[in-house]
Amino acid sequence: MADDIPSILSHISIGTNDFERAIGFYDKVLPTLGCTRVMEHPGAVACGKQFPDFWVQIPIDGKSATTANGTHLGLIAPTKGAVHAFHEAALAAGGEDDGAPGPRPLCGEPSISS
Repeated sequence: MADDIPSILSHISIGTNDFERAIGFYDKVLPTLGCTRVMEHPGAVACGKQFPDFWVQIPIDGKSATTANGTHLGLIAPTKGAVHAFHEAALAAGGEDDGAPGPRPLCGEPSISS
């Protein structure tokens, strides 16, 4: 693997108990970051710019998806405008507002969160 790859992450999977609703949400917000569906399987969809790096799926163990306390996911947006577009799309798709887009000093640089 090349040393010039800026991230150590390969992919992330988000579990859901309401697959169609979750996919509907991410289909609306991820395009604001240049991401589209790149792979589909029964009960799972992967999105990304080129690679399947953001998965939404029904848990493969057959148990319910649960929220992990303390889990935080940070996505990279190419511009401040993309951050605002993502935030607006998320709210329009039923997301909850956890604060307006803006600097989040505790998250390090660069960080303009939504």
